[in-house]
Amino acid sequence: MIEEVVEVTDELMTAVGQLFPQLSSIAPLPGRLEMENIIASPRNALFIARDPDQNDGIIGMATLAIYRTPTGLHAWIEDVIVDEGSRGKGFGAALTQACIQYAARAGAHGVNLTSRPARQAANRLYQRMGFVKRETNVYYYSLADAHNNQKSTI
Repeated sequence: MIEEVVEVTDELMTAVGQLFPQLSSIAPLPGRLEMENIIASPRNALFIARDPDQNDGIIGMATLAIYRTPTGLHAWIEDVIVDEGSRGKGFGAALTQACIQYAARAGAHGVNLTSRPARQAANRLYQRMGFVKRETNVYYYSLADAHNNQKSTI
């Protein structure tokens, strides 16, 4: 079962604490305030997956960000994660589909996402769902690193 999160609960924060380390070993665990800000933003939607075989516990989540630029309304799926013990049961597809449907209702002309090559099962899933690998370069500029470099030269 997929639900859009409308409020931060202790259950959600516990699930975030269990799921997030399976998503990223680098990024700091988001706190309650960060999660409240995500949910409060009209430009974000956070979805959770509940597994009936796990007493309807939260076993996955995905975030959709929507933003407008001069070229139109864009949607980006971020941080899709399903607990290791619940993978292969369709929860990743259901979370992704919930994001796609939300983006369509919002009027976005398409949905983007990225996935590391090492996440082979996730990449296969996205391709099965109709996502097309784009021939582009994705670049990242670390503001934290830039800030630290500036401090060292001052």
